[in-house]
Amino acid sequence: MAYMYTVHAQQSVYFKMKPDSSGYLLTKEGASILAALPLKCILQEYPNKTNHTSNSDSDHVLTPRQLHPTFYGCFDWHSSVHGHWMLVKLLKLYPQLPEAVQVRDMLRKTITPQNIAGEQAYWNLPLTASWERTYGWAWLLKLDEELAGWNDDDGRQWHKALLPLTQKIVTLWSAFLPKQTYANRTGVHPNTAFGMSFALDYARRIGNKVFADSLVAAAKKLFLSDKNAPATWEPNGSDFLSPALHEADLMRRVLPASEFVKWFNAFLPARVLQHLAVLPIVSDRTDLQIVHLDGLCFIVHGVWQVLPMPCPRLIAEKAFYIRQL
Repeated sequence: MAYMYTVHAQQSVYFKMKPDSSGYLLTKEGASILAALPLKCILQEYPNKTNHTSNSDSDHVLTPRQLHPTFYGCFDWHSSVHGHWMLVKLLKLYPQLPEAVQVRDMLRKTITPQNIAGEQAYWNLPLTASWERTYGWAWLLKLDEELAGWNDDDGRQWHKALLPLTQKIVTLWSAFLPKQTYANRTGVHPNTAFGMSFALDYARRIGNKVFADSLVAAAKKLFLSDKNAPATWEPNGSDFLSPALHEADLMRRVLPASEFVKWFNAFLPARVLQHLAVLPIVSDRTDLQIVHLDGLCFIVHGVWQVLPMPCPRLIAEKAFYIRQL
């Protein structure tokens, strides 16, 4: 069956469509809008959801900043981490960003050897081995991946400062992989495929072959036999990830192209792809769970941009999805 749709570019001061209609490019104005978000909250301690398990009176009364000297802002730990990542990414993409001086000043305050030592020490407390597994772990590695090899004096200092913490995360993840009998297929933070995708990108970027090989082996163990994904059940009411598309996004990293095409066509039949091309309804953007669905729109679109197109029907489906944006 063939599908034919016309792709229409939307005009905005914040983004523009690529000439080939394969995705969008952020403008400098859009970059400033995005930079303003973490700039507002990275040094803002409250409101805060620490998700801390107390072991005694002494650690029960610690403030977010005492628990996490670097990543205490932006409501919770992983949000602070990916806020840091976004600021670094924007600095790299737009060196002349109007907020660049402010961004650098802020990151010099947060990413210091002393602060990162405090972050690393958190995992020495009882009952923390699974804390932020694997979503927060993944974003920490994504932040360091962005810094690795960046020809920038600040970037080199931040990368060096993060090293003890990234090593801790790799150690924790490496110990977890052999024990992970089942994948977590949720559309929110604990999603296994999402975290492993970031971790594999990191491992390959810094040349950690042992960690990369462990992730590839685990991905094959967990996902290689999957067929006919029940993706017509997506989304759940607070999803910001697509379990099916993120699994495919991981496996494109794991399998050679010819093997991936075979796996992908068995995993996501045409009718399921049609369903995944429909944007979710976001009924209340003031509801902190329902508004996750806005994130799902961007996440799914990002996956569509990087997945190879195994056959003409997928090209048509991709065109259909872009048209909805």
